[in-house]
Amino acid sequence: MEEQINKIAEMIVASKRIVVFTGAGISTESGIPDFRGPQGLWTKVDPNDYTIDKFLGSEETRRKVWRNLREGGLMSDVQPNRAHYAVAELEKMGKLSSVVTQNVDNLHQKAGNSPHLVYELHGNMQRIICIQCHKRYPIDIATKETPSPDYILSCESCRGILKPDVVFFGEMLPQDVLARATQEANNCDFLMVIGSTLFVYPAAYLPLYAKRAGAKIAIINMGETQQDDIADVRIDAPAGETMSKILERLKT
Repeated sequence: MEEQINKIAEMIVASKRIVVFTGAGISTESGIPDFRGPQGLWTKVDPNDYTIDKFLGSEETRRKVWRNLREGGLMSDVQPNRAHYAVAELEKMGKLSSVVTQNVDNLHQKAGNSPHLVYELHGNMQRIICIQCHKRYPIDIATKETPSPDYILSCESCRGILKPDVVFFGEMLPQDVLARATQEANNCDFLMVIGSTLFVYPAAYLPLYAKRAGAKIAIINMGETQQDDIADVRIDAPAGETMSKILERLKT
């Protein structure tokens, strides 16, 4: 592993435009279980309630979703871990072009990454959006002055349906964000995958685009990924531990 750490540190030094691509595995050390894991969200709630058609078509489904989210704490008190802070450090070093994330937890911004450099492919759980007029609200309105845990929010401007500003099953990814992330992948010289199995498409195309454009690829993930074969460096270890060691190497 020391040799692999050295290689990634050398790649960072040699690179000018680094894209970091993150998935659920970077946030598990912050206490957020992988949605599909043994303690994940889908073991506690019905995934069908998070399909866009059912959410929009059923008041009872919307009531269940808001109740589940309130009981789950809405991720508002979750804090970044060593891996998030390490990615923020790459920005301070002037090496980071962007962070492309499949996560909705807002932890890259909390760790210090500039919001305009973070491309959120699946949205952000710290926001609520109106389906009709697209007005956005902070997530904490979901818990303020609600008459009951089952209370359903509606837009104060148009009375439209509000939903968490994340991509539900059956929804397309935000196309403007995906287009900009694709451009970042095509223009980087080094792409680091941290904590993703690269199983979910179209997001998982991004490392392939970067590789095709001539970028170096490093993958840091516990367990195998769908694209281990394209990695110039592959580390099977926790994200926080690995990124901390890489930063230590860069500072020596």
